[in-house]
Amino acid sequence: MQLDPKAVLWSAPERERAGRPLLVLLHGYGSHEGDLFALSPRLPLGPVIASVRAPLEESGGHAWFSRLNNVAGDPRMEDVDAAATAVLDWLDDQQYTSVSLLGFSQGAAIALQLLRLAPSRFVATVALAGFVAAGEHPGDAELRRVRPPVFWGRGTADAMISADAVERTDAWLPSHADATIRIYEELGHSISVDELDDFTEFLRDHSQRGN
Repeated sequence: MQLDPKAVLWSAPERERAGRPLLVLLHGYGSHEGDLFALSPRLPLGPVIASVRAPLEESGGHAWFSRLNNVAGDPRMEDVDAAATAVLDWLDDQQYTSVSLLGFSQGAAIALQLLRLAPSRFVATVALAGFVAAGEHPGDAELRRVRPPVFWGRGTADAMISADAVERTDAWLPSHADATIRIYEELGHSISVDELDDFTEFLRDHSQRGN
């Protein structure tokens, strides 16, 4: 499994990327790299933004792991690991002073899984309307030691993420990260203006710090 480097949307041309922080956007199920990239004008100006496309074609768009052979909100660990590893492989070819993550829904699950695979690699992680994969992971012990900063935002009216997945993440996150948890009343499976303001401030505080 690998990412398509030709499908990445960048906020800056290649000649302007070196020596700057990198913010990687990870879209949700059945979507594409242009989705979260629309938020770029509202995000911090310091980091170069790269919006990547998930590797699987499904449901008229792209997915990080298939819904055809995974339970909603409870994907197989090996499937989430495979997608997150594809992101790490792509990152190995990039230049940056530090790297942050912003994921929505399935993309949020991948963002949290990336922390398990590389606990010290990311200076800030934003997980929106998403969840952590169930089960103990080999990287969890190191993650509990490092405790990187994570913003987790969700809406009380989000019917796409199961209660079990929410409860699992709510229990897991505080013990594995320096967690900022925000709950938005009556927000569905989407991003509100208030939430955008909150996680943009979070990224501004953390994303320009070096590794």
